[in-house]
Amino acid sequence: MLTAALAAALFQTAPVATPDLSWIAGYWLDCSGGREASETWSDPRAGLNVGHAVTVENGRVSFEVSHIGPTAQGFAYVAQPGGVPPTVFVLAESGPARAVFANAENDFPTRVIYEREGDALTARIEGEIGGQARSMEWKFTAAPLNTRCPA
Repeated sequence: MLTAALAAALFQTAPVATPDLSWIAGYWLDCSGGREASETWSDPRAGLNVGHAVTVENGRVSFEVSHIGPTAQGFAYVAQPGGVPPTVFVLAESGPARAVFANAENDFPTRVIYEREGDALTARIEGEIGGQARSMEWKFTAAPLNTRCPA
């Protein structure tokens, strides 16, 4: 018979389950708002998804490299927009087609949210700028690799 203390100790040392984020894998394209935004995500390999994003807007291009997987802080989304040093957002919530990552110490955003419904993937960032709640959202559609928005 296990004592309560022993059971608690075993529970605390049990590894945290890796969430299934296979639903994020693919090539995703958003042609709204006069911009062309694409994200490409690998399927999970040993709990690691690797991604990159490219956005073309008003003749300018920006990029982000990222990954989702185990980190020293826990299971997390790690973003490097424009190649800057990485920012870690720890998994706060997950479900069969939704994941929310948070980092209250980051200036903006403090939350990164991915949600999939059929062939649509929504990416949203949230936080505050100057004490005002702000957010940005991208509505991606599944597309063949390297598809471009119509000219």
